[in-house]
Amino acid sequence: MKLILSRKGFDSSAGGCPNPVFPDGSCLALPIPDDQSPIRYSQVRRHGESIGSLVSQLTGQQAFSRRGAHLDPDVIESAYPRLPGWRPVLGQHSSAQAHLANHDIGPGDLFLFFALFRPVERYRRRWRFVPGSRPFHAVWGWLQVADVWPLGDASPVPDWARYHPHLHGERSAQNSLYVSGDRLQIPGLREDLPAAGAVEALSDQHRLTAPGASMVTDWRLPAGFMPQPGKSPLSYHHNPERWRLEDSGEYCRLKCAARGQEFVLDLEQYPGVSEWLLTPGLLS
Repeated sequence: MKLILSRKGFDSSAGGCPNPVFPDGSCLALPIPDDQSPIRYSQVRRHGESIGSLVSQLTGQQAFSRRGAHLDPDVIESAYPRLPGWRPVLGQHSSAQAHLANHDIGPGDLFLFFALFRPVERYRRRWRFVPGSRPFHAVWGWLQVADVWPLGDASPVPDWARYHPHLHGERSAQNSLYVSGDRLQIPGLREDLPAAGAVEALSDQHRLTAPGASMVTDWRLPAGFMPQPGKSPLSYHHNPERWRLEDSGEYCRLKCAARGQEFVLDLEQYPGVSEWLLTPGLLS
């Protein structure tokens, strides 16, 4: 089984701002802009309401709600109208898909989605980022792969999946959908959880950026992530100078790569990370 730390959601380059953490602790990873997508921000819903005005207020661009939204990964059933048979799904293409293919990502492997977040508040009937608050990286969702569907001119997909942005516009030859199963399957997992979903509220255990860090890419991870001799470290993070074990031995620090979408780790080589995945509340 492999773990993929997958960067998905708004950031300074895609969308232009962090994703919101609401006063009740819930969060929303905003789909990035995509002019080729048939989905508009005004059509994406949170708790039954369009996110169009929210996106416009946080970006400061009134017309943002009419732009195309790359609803991907798509793991929240209520976010968009569905046809019968819908399953949570992630699309990937280009060099990021090549990276996944090179690591043989397939059935049973687990994506953990992370994004850049910042607290928001209501001010004069509008949403804004809390003044003085700092952005941070955090885990917001997951998807365990059941099927991988390569996409191409002759690749059939069921009707329920035809809305997906990776089936519209011009995508690279390296273009695939990762489709979830029904229930999450991790050895030792005692909770009955769906194979894909989003966390209900962010807590310290979802946070990747180290407390008090001056840079969001200064991560604090369980010590099980620490590279070991003769084992492949988290992809894109082979340089040992990126890693440091904290004095307590419980956590390690990582200077996370500023770019790159998919970071892969073989859990057979790093069983301590599998134990971290079993932490109650991490995937719920």
